[in-house]
Parts: sequence; structure tokens; C-alpha cells
Amino acid sequence: MCGIAGLVRFEGLRPDERRCGARMAARLRHRGPDEVGCFSDAVASLGHARLSVIDPQAGHQPMSNEDGTIQVVFNGEIYNHRELAAWLRSRGHRLTTRCDTEVIAHLYEERGDEFVHDLNGMFAIALWDSRRRRLVLVRDRLGVKPLYWAGDRHCVAFGSELKAILAAGIGRRELDEQALKDYLTFGHVPAPGTIYRDIRKIEPGHMVVCTPAHTQVRAYWDIPCDDDADDGRERPAQAWIDEFAALLDDAVAMRLEADVPLGAFLSGGVDSTAIVAAMCRHASGPVLTHTVGFNETPHDERDKARRIAAQLGTDHREILVRPDAVETARRLASHFDEPFADPCAVPAYHLARAARERVTVVLGGDGADEMLAGYRRYRFDLAEAATRARMPEWLRRGTFGLAGRVYPKADWLPRPLRAKRTLQNLATDDATAHLRSVSLAAGELPGMLLSSDLATQLADYDPFARGREHFARCESPELLNRLCYLDMKTLLADEILTKVDRTSMAVGLEVRVPLLDYRLVELSARMPTALKLSNGVGKRVLRQTVERWVGPESATVAKHGFDVPTDEWFRGPLRSVLYDELLSPAARLRQWLESAAVENLIRDHVSGSGNHGQTLWTVFMLEQWAQHCAAPDPAERPDHVERHECVTLA
Repeated sequence: MCGIAGLVRFEGLRPDERRCGARMAARLRHRGPDEVGCFSDAVASLGHARLSVIDPQAGHQPMSNEDGTIQVVFNGEIYNHRELAAWLRSRGHRLTTRCDTEVIAHLYEERGDEFVHDLNGMFAIALWDSRRRRLVLVRDRLGVKPLYWAGDRHCVAFGSELKAILAAGIGRRELDEQALKDYLTFGHVPAPGTIYRDIRKIEPGHMVVCTPAHTQVRAYWDIPCDDDADDGRERPAQAWIDEFAALLDDAVAMRLEADVPLGAFLSGGVDSTAIVAAMCRHASGPVLTHTVGFNETPHDERDKARRIAAQLGTDHREILVRPDAVETARRLASHFDEPFADPCAVPAYHLARAARERVTVVLGGDGADEMLAGYRRYRFDLAEAATRARMPEWLRRGTFGLAGRVYPKADWLPRPLRAKRTLQNLATDDATAHLRSVSLAAGELPGMLLSSDLATQLADYDPFARGREHFARCESPELLNRLCYLDMKTLLADEILTKVDRTSMAVGLEVRVPLLDYRLVELSARMPTALKLSNGVGKRVLRQTVERWVGPESATVAKHGFDVPTDEWFRGPLRSVLYDELLSPAARLRQWLESAAVENLIRDHVSGSGNHGQTLWTVFMLEQWAQHCAAPDPAERPDHVERHECVTLA
């Protein structure tokens, strides 16, 4: 895994920009601690921070074709690179390394922009075609690897993280107020936006092509919506399960190639159990597994992981996370570069750091919940939709809308009795109800917390609008498939995979995600919904696979995940932070949020009248981001260049 960065100025680089790629890559050394490489010609300056995984001796980047006219910097892994290399050699190309990066340059020569369709992997690619004065930026199909960009037809900067683009002096630190509202709604800033007005994320499955004449952003892949296509309705369930299990086994096997130590994350849930079981089928010795836990018993999952590890015979290590989350949060703010409110980033970081002591690469189980309807909320979404379908819209909006407004919020009640949000969901449409269920406080935090001036300024901006566009784009007749499609386009890419990337790359650990092999995603999108969610149980096809490989007990484990005890932390060891940082007269969040609203939340939570741990963590992480990003880092000055080996062409 690596960090990539670069600057292209089509009218010619300025003298202080010739080593810009090196300066940008230097800001990404945590992603690639082994070496920094760079390239520059009259127009382009490319940089690469390398984590050596395959062919450590020869896989230096940037990497080129035979005559050097195509230069590539690449973050990720191409799992089918051996097959592609053999095909390219048969076409007369001369490859000199075992590295997957070299395949990309030659494949582009052979196939043009269509080269991306031949890749099976996770990747963020920047390709500079000097003959055609053309910059091609590509992000993998599901968004496992990040890629940011900024610029216009005169100048384009790109990077694996925001800090690299800021180091180029192209993207300004100017807050995008709409992105702030997005953050308070979802706990992250959805693509293609970022917290900065001038910088964008490349969306999963998208390509950006920049030339002196134009910049084109286009999708090259999408999750198929033709569920139950061809013989799907007549095909027996066992045939689907057999194909899924075979594909998953192959996806895991493909991801075991590495010239460095390799292991896995193991939570004891069906997702990671399936991955580790498949690894054990192919490994020559014990698989190195790692899990994380808490002293707070309801949030701890070490026992489950321990049982699976013993059953599969892995070499297992446990990590205990104590509530020293403040220091970790501050460290993570510098890696996310924009506010990010998922508290699971704390245990994820500690897990990655502990795993990095033994391995350089791990396999993880992310993606199954969104792909195969593993979250409990899908049951509620379908039940609410069935109720909505039985009543005309005017009656629903009048009856349930009024009831939802007057019904008490009642966070203290058991979850099934918290009817306010259900009543409000029944009064709206399927997409909006689901977006409310995946957002923070049903999307109500901006109205609760934003200052009156900002609330007025953003009154016409709807953070749910883009989610509704995704929902409408999926033409599946099955509501469950449209909901899964929406989550994979938003929650999975913008929150789950972002968290995995930043927390692992913070310690130079590569995480591979076999369940997001695009072949599995396409198969899952087509299969009958009963193999995803049936009788209230999600991920049925994956559970059947685990039962086959491990046993029935492991296949029935309920979903748990990193259920971080923020409520307990903010009433206990982190209580002082609420007062010292969020209520401080120097708190930077005061420029955006109503101080009285924040103070009321803290008082209500500390007294035990309400449970606002997630909301307070959201506010706390906004403050951490503001403190970290308030002033430019000295390393971002145009005259600051670290020493690197660099290839320069006149």
C-alpha cells in the first residue's frame, strides 16, 4: 500500500513546482514508510510514498512503459496482475519486474482508458501520458482506496489524502458550509465533496481525464441492478451458494500474495470468520489473527474471536482498548484531514497498530453488511415500507407526520418503544426513511446545533438529496436491493472504507477486503433477496458458506461489531474533555455551532437524562479537526522540500 500525489500544469510547471510531487508525497510517508520516489518533466511532477509488499527490490515508483512516455503512480493491489502480465508479454510488451504497477502502464498502452475493466483489485491510479498531454485518475470500483483532486483545465493536483493537495498550494483551506451540514447529518463528508470548497473526492468506480482542452469525470462501472436476471428465478438456492462460496474462496486466495508477513482481523462474526476460514484452507501454516476488545463487557467481543481462533487453529492476538481516546482522536484527526465522527476509528486504529507489530498486510471482512443486508435496520425499513404501501400518501403524511411531531423523543425507552422516529419515517418515502435511519439523530443535528446564521444560509441545502439520487438510479424491483445499493454507494465508501484506510495507513498497514471483490458484488446484486435477508436474518448466503466451512454454531452468530462505549466514556474518564475543550471560550466550533446547544447536550448527558455519546463524539471530532487544520503545516510551504531520489526529465 502506498500514497500517491502529483501536480500537472499544462502550460508548464513553474520553477518551484518541479519538485512538487516529492513535497506532496512527503506528507504521505505514514502510508508508505519504505521510500519516496518522484518524477518530473516540463508539465508533470509525480510523487509516491511506498509500502513495499510485492517485489520490494524492483517495484519502485513512479513506473513507466519502455520509452518512459507513460508514467504511473499507484496505490493498492492488482490481484490478477500475473495473468495480465502474461497476456501483455504475449502482445510483445517487455516487463522487467514482478510488480503489479508495471502492468498498468503497459495495459494502458494496449487498451487506452478501457484498461481499468481488466483490473481486479483495490486501486487509486494516476497515469501521466506525456505524448498526449493527458492525466488519467482512476479510483477502484467500490472505493477501497481514496483519491482526491483539485484544479481546472490549466492545473490539476491529486493525492491519496487531502494533506497532499494542500501541500501543493492548489486547494485552499476554505470551509464548504454544505459539507459541514453533511458532516453533522452523516458523521462524515460524502463524495464527491470534501470539507474544503476547492477539493473533491473521486467517487468509487469513476475516472477523471484531464487534458489542456477539457476535464471529464465519468463512471466506468456500477453495481448491477438486474437482480434475478436470466435464470435467477429458476436457479436453485444451493447453486447460488455454491457459486458464492467458490468465488469467495478464490477472492481470498488471490489476496494472499505478498512478499511480507500477512494476517487477518478476526472479530468472531460471520464476516471475518469466513475470511479466516478461507485463509486457513490455503495457508501452509497457522494464520496470524488479531481482535480488539473493551473492559466494558457489553461491548467486548474477544470471547467470540477466541473461540473461532481456537477452532481454526490460528495464531491469535488480542488487543484491549482503554478509554484514552482523546489522544487517539487527536492523532486520527491528522490522518482523516476532515471531520469524521465514527468512534469505531479508535479501536480500529489500535487494532491496526497492534497487527502491524507482526504483519504488513491483513485481510478484513468489510462489505458484507451492505452487500448482503446484514444490518438490522433493513428489517425495519421493509416493515415500514409495507405499512406505507397500505395507506395513501396524504393520509400517511397527515396522520403519522402529526403524530411524529408530538410524540416524545424518549431515548431512555427500550429501542422498540421509541416510536417517534418510526412515525416520522412512515410519513415520508422509502429513500428518505432509510437515509434518516443511517444518519445521526435521524438527520436532525444540523437543526439542533448549527448557529442561526449558518442554519439560515443552508436552509435550502438538503444533505439527503444525493442519497435519493443513488436510490433512484438503482432500478431493481426489490426495495431491499435498492437500499443495499444506496448503502454501498454512500455509507460503505464514505464511512466504513474511509475508516479502514485511514486507521490502517496511519501505521503503514495494508488491509485487503475479499468480500468486495467486484465479482462477488455483482453476483450478490443478482441473487434472490431471500439469500440476503430471510426471516429477519441477513447475510444468509454468507452464513451458509460459514456453516459449510466452519460449522453451524459459527454461522448463527449475531452481528456485533465495534460497539464503542462513548456514553460510558463521556460520563467517566472523558467527562472533563467535554468541559475543557467543547465549552472552552477558545473552542473553534463556536464559529459554526450554538454554544448553548452544545452545553445543553453535555448537561443532559452527564446528568444521565439522555444518552448523547455519539452526538458529543461528533462535536468533539469537529473540534479536533478544527484545531488540527486551523493553520497550514510548515511542511506545506512551497519552499519546503525533503530530500528524495528523483527522476527528472527536461
